[in-house]
Amino acid sequence: MDTDFLLSLFTIIGIDIILGGDNAIVVALACRNLPKEIRNRAIILGICLALVMRMSLTVVAVNLLEVPFLLAISGALLVYIAYTLLSDQAEDHKVEGGTNLWSAIKAIIVADLVMGFDNVIAVAGAAHGNHTLVLIGLIISVPIIIWGSKLILKAFDRFPIIIYVGAGILAFTASRMIIHEAMLSPLFVQHPIFTMSFQLFVIVAVLIAGAYRIKSN
Repeated sequence: MDTDFLLSLFTIIGIDIILGGDNAIVVALACRNLPKEIRNRAIILGICLALVMRMSLTVVAVNLLEVPFLLAISGALLVYIAYTLLSDQAEDHKVEGGTNLWSAIKAIIVADLVMGFDNVIAVAGAAHGNHTLVLIGLIISVPIIIWGSKLILKAFDRFPIIIYVGAGILAFTASRMIIHEAMLSPLFVQHPIFTMSFQLFVIVAVLIAGAYRIKSN
């Protein structure tokens, strides 16, 4: 495995860890009205079906990112997602819980499609056209959402700086998407110092703007 593959893989894992917390909350809310004996079945089935749909969307997104300037536009969108991550609150998620197995599964799938857009864009950008990385990233996200959600949420509460680390990872991914835009490559390939400065600027700008928003709320 080359260095770029490993860097992309670890970036995708970081994205799944940071953004998996929100999806874990979605699953918990969707299943909160279910009897305990079928709750685990709804969680597993709902997550698996949602991930199959997300995998399809991510593969499509990876291919669409080859459209001129779309990679740069998606990178700019991911900058905004990284910024909003710092001040988004779990209580803002509106998920209608199901009262039976299939209604809960439907709630999980619908909510995941709505809320999983940030993950699709982030993973597609970090994968840089590598479908194997997309598959690995989505497989890794399964245990994160099913078993790691409570630990992640407790870690967020106990160590708020983790949110900043996550926003930094997303900002880094966004900057890589922009500098890998084919239409902008002459600007970055021929100026490595400018490229590093641009990536650093994006990360610092997101963290400062997000911190300011948190303090102003």
